[in-house]
Amino acid sequence: MTQPPHGNLPPRGPVQPPPVPGPPPAAPWPPGQHHHYPAPPPRRSPGAIIGICLGAVAVLVLGLVAIVALNKNDTPVASTGYQNTPSPSAPSELPPAGASSPQSATATAPPSMSSSAPSNEGPQKILKLADHPILLDKNAGLQNRVCDLPPWQSTQSGAEAFFTAASNCLNAAWGPFLQAYHLPFTPPSLHFPTGASFETECGTIQVGIATAAYYCENNLYVPFRGLQTDQYGNNPGVYLALFAHEYGHHVQEVAGLMDAAWQKIYEAGQNSPAGLEMSRRKELQAQCFSGMFLGAHVDQGGTVTRDMYNKAWNDQETRGDNTSHSRDHGTNAHYAAWWRAGATNNRITDCNTFAAPASEVS
Repeated sequence: MTQPPHGNLPPRGPVQPPPVPGPPPAAPWPPGQHHHYPAPPPRRSPGAIIGICLGAVAVLVLGLVAIVALNKNDTPVASTGYQNTPSPSAPSELPPAGASSPQSATATAPPSMSSSAPSNEGPQKILKLADHPILLDKNAGLQNRVCDLPPWQSTQSGAEAFFTAASNCLNAAWGPFLQAYHLPFTPPSLHFPTGASFETECGTIQVGIATAAYYCENNLYVPFRGLQTDQYGNNPGVYLALFAHEYGHHVQEVAGLMDAAWQKIYEAGQNSPAGLEMSRRKELQAQCFSGMFLGAHVDQGGTVTRDMYNKAWNDQETRGDNTSHSRDHGTNAHYAAWWRAGATNNRITDCNTFAAPASEVS
């Protein structure tokens, strides 16, 4: 079994979150829709302007006559149904998606004619794969940070305490990284199912050796029954690595990589050769993200020790399609190789599985 590189600590000083870029790229338009700008209002000729002025004088005179007539018969004027209308040259604007419509001050108040700046819709996912912005900066990695975890206890309550603390460390590591790219980071919701199965937006999940942890739609599930504590015992490095793998799927979700990958899978067919290859690329990237996390936190003064790192390193060879007899996660050798690539150098460009040749994601 390949041994980890003892004494080769992840890079320190140069490994920082990427610099905050400029304005966020515009969100891609849905297929079949095109971005277009409204044409400016037509310019009026001098003759037309003179005509408008003469018309305004006539309207003013008629209005004075009507006011005199109304004052003569003392009839109270209630809601007449008239209101000022916007000029034809003023384009109407809808509130941004998700915003409530502004309430009118009065029934007859004219709408605001002042031009408003475009609304900032906030961070948006970027639906790209190999050319995704987070995968292109060769100097980008996770900050070396201290992560303090409680001692591992092979009990339901002990596991909950351990993974809750691990989730906080993962949030602190990946949150600033993703926000630096103006991506909409929110921590995943953490769940600890206790039954033989549990419900998710992805369906009913049966707890077994393949479900030590499970991610679905911004929710991370850790059923204690699936952790195989009878086999792994007091081995927190293994549990931390598999948890960081599932959290890696949340990184993909927030960034837009997950949606972009599933679009390709659905287009090709989930069980087609191309669909299975895309699934492997997605899973192997989560492996690399898991390695990045442990590599950035080992030997930093917290509780992620070199022993935990070494055991996680060696454990990766026991996982993958050779063990599960499937074709959607990658061979055991590739499962280990991508985790180690992230752990060794802590560079996110090393996790660009979507740009790798097919021979490295088989």
